[in-house]
Amino acid sequence: MRAAPSADRSHFGLMDQVYRHQRYIYDFTRKYYLFGRDSLIGDLGLKPGQSLVEIGCGTARNLIAIARRYPAAELYGLDASAEMLETARAQLARAGLDGRVRLVHGLAENLTPALFGLTSFDHALFSYSLSMIPGWRRALLVCSQGLSEQGVVHIVDFGDFGKLLGRKAMRAWLGLFHVSPRAELLRHLETELGKKAVICLPGRYAFRLSLPKGELGPFACGQADTAAG
Repeated sequence: MRAAPSADRSHFGLMDQVYRHQRYIYDFTRKYYLFGRDSLIGDLGLKPGQSLVEIGCGTARNLIAIARRYPAAELYGLDASAEMLETARAQLARAGLDGRVRLVHGLAENLTPALFGLTSFDHALFSYSLSMIPGWRRALLVCSQGLSEQGVVHIVDFGDFGKLLGRKAMRAWLGLFHVSPRAELLRHLETELGKKAVICLPGRYAFRLSLPKGELGPFACGQADTAAG
């Protein structure tokens, strides 16, 4: 089920409003609290010719790092903010990578490989984006559907702050930026896969993992299209 056009416009507008000015300082400020991104990139293990799409690619910071580490990979990015994509294109050009990465303006809930002229993706990356996607369950569903049979989903995002001092203040502060940590997803993953399969940062501040297609359980199946938790 595709999001209603009015809902599309509403979220597009919100994301542009949030990032219209933040995009100029985004990478500098986020490096102080978006932890786990580089370690996940280092563990992607992309093989030559494999494709990866980043859902919520923002300024292309991650895609640039991935392009440099895996020079033979095919890279794609999707973002709901046209403002952020403007910055992403400029940064890719400065890095000499504008011909290596293809960007598309769109919602995660509407992702299909066809948007990029593909039939499937080998890898999909959500880097601190699930916590900003209203229909995040739907995003996981369509992402899973767009992966090849051997495809892998990679996630790094905020945890449930279960052992973090000042967790209430942290949640309130993130709410100012329309960020909603998906604690129920983390609980589900730990229950289904075991806590050792999910890497949690100190204080359960954030978590990361890589999963083969089909291992997201009810969050990547028909029941996933429900209201965001």
